[in-house]
Amino acid sequence: MKTHNFFKLICLLILAMLLGACERAPETPEAVTSTGSETTSQDQSAHDQEDQRLAAFFEELFERDVSRSPEFQAYLGRKTEDYGRWDDYSDEYAQTQNQQAAADLERLHTEFDYDALSETSKMSYRVFEYNQQRALRNFEWRHHNYAVSPMNDIASNLPAFLQNIHKIENRKDAEDYISRLAGIRTVLQQTIESLRMGESIGVIPPQMVYPKVLPSAQNMLEGAPFDETGEDGILLADFRGKLESLELDTEEKDILLNDAANALSGPFRSGYQELIAELLRLQAKADNNHGVWNLPDGEAYYANRIQNWTTVTRPVGEIHELGLAEVGRIRAEMQQIMDEVGFEGDLAAFFEYVRSSPENYYENTDAGREEYIREATALIEGIYDIADDYFNVLPKAPLEVRRVEPWREDGASTAFYNRPSPDGSRPGIYYINQKNMNAVQKHIMNSLAYHEGAPGHHFQIAIQQELQGIPKFRLFGGYSAYSEGWALYSERLAYEAGLYEGMPMRNFGRLAEEMKRAVRLVVDTGMHAKQWPLEQSIEYMTANTPMAPADIERQIKRYYVLPGQALSYKIGMMTILQLRERAQEQLGEDYDIREFHDAVLKNGAVPMQVLEEVIDAYIQSKKTAAG
Repeated sequence: MKTHNFFKLICLLILAMLLGACERAPETPEAVTSTGSETTSQDQSAHDQEDQRLAAFFEELFERDVSRSPEFQAYLGRKTEDYGRWDDYSDEYAQTQNQQAAADLERLHTEFDYDALSETSKMSYRVFEYNQQRALRNFEWRHHNYAVSPMNDIASNLPAFLQNIHKIENRKDAEDYISRLAGIRTVLQQTIESLRMGESIGVIPPQMVYPKVLPSAQNMLEGAPFDETGEDGILLADFRGKLESLELDTEEKDILLNDAANALSGPFRSGYQELIAELLRLQAKADNNHGVWNLPDGEAYYANRIQNWTTVTRPVGEIHELGLAEVGRIRAEMQQIMDEVGFEGDLAAFFEYVRSSPENYYENTDAGREEYIREATALIEGIYDIADDYFNVLPKAPLEVRRVEPWREDGASTAFYNRPSPDGSRPGIYYINQKNMNAVQKHIMNSLAYHEGAPGHHFQIAIQQELQGIPKFRLFGGYSAYSEGWALYSERLAYEAGLYEGMPMRNFGRLAEEMKRAVRLVVDTGMHAKQWPLEQSIEYMTANTPMAPADIERQIKRYYVLPGQALSYKIGMMTILQLRERAQEQLGEDYDIREFHDAVLKNGAVPMQVLEEVIDAYIQSKKTAAG
């Protein structure tokens, strides 16, 4: 994916809370960094002056970046003269952004006195510095990233943006929607250029990509206005539905609908036809499903991806061995549950029983899909019933459970979260892919709800966006190890809160989900560094998880096109658990899990090294207060 596209870089993020609050925090959380040190009024005045200058710098750069991203403007609810445009996906713009990152980093280092900043501003300084350094590190590898894949599917991302982000509240908004329909061709042409740049250095998306991304592109050319005998296509239906809410006469609506149909049948269709032709051409050349070891400088690229996704630098071999150890530990816990429920046979047989038992699946019907949505919603409501025992601050934004729209199910992952809009007009959404209910197991639905919904991604992201007292760039920035580590930790937290009592098979499902993340450490390093073939990766996951075959295949193919990302879950979770253990040991009776969660989450998303500094500062502040 392109590193310069601001909207697409809105990652899964982290919520933010108060540090060390002994009573319920205020309704709107405020970022506070405490080290337990005292400052004089003169020191405070110096801090305030430098803090204000730094804050102005961050505000200047944030607004500059927003002004260059029409997509992010729309996400923020801003309607400007760019409302009918798309971001610039060209390599020329990527180069401009890289030069800007270097210039911004130079300004940070030369214009500000780090030692004169308050602790809160020092945190923002370090996070901004890390972000620029990461962007500069990643730039040279931009053509190694697959420009199109099931996890970076431009053909469905653009229509999803129009459906979910582009609001139509007046005639001008409708005209801007039409402008975006016509402008999609330029974005797709820039994507094709990215594919060709990758091809020129020997980077072609592997075979597994095309059966997923080609149907999603082809689906966009079905229905009216492409097929005169059929119903409205996806976007024409969306546009027609949004027009219904406008107070326009029939003639005006008919004109707008005709203009939309012309944009779709003209430049929109041409752009998709060109992308489809390019994907078919590359499919004929993609004769392997190798990991990135097969790419030019693949070893160095993989090291970059590990650092990018985990925010740590660890040898591949060490990560692989860590995964093997975790797989062994979790297998032993699974064995205990198998014995508890009285299953006769070995763990492999138990896995097969879980995969094949009809009791572990909902009906593959609309009724089964609705039942899943109801139960997942009830699980999330159960979290809110006990949340006050574990958190000082809860998100204001509501959370909904929804089915992935059928037109984009083929390329979508099993489950994922969409953040709420900052202006409150759109809730947080936990999406579940229900195309094939035989790939959605009942036993894991608790963990999925806690991970993707509450207290996982929804808590971290919604509260982060509601945070007061930090620069805007930190409200929307993120690190996979932080956000996915927190979400995986949330699965375990729900278990520790007693939400699995009396449900051994659901607890087995929780272990199965943690096992999936442990297996990822082994498989991701295996396929990308140890040259494991696709079949070996599938066999290893099949032998160590009870996942349905369809889900295993979908997971493995995801790891191939996002090298290193699968490592971030377990590495992030284990870091949080290790820091929690440190806090418990050092604070003893003064330890409060709500305050620990505040300390982990109070500053939004941070790299793992910075998180460790935050927890150490929290521990010291508690010791100082107690002393």
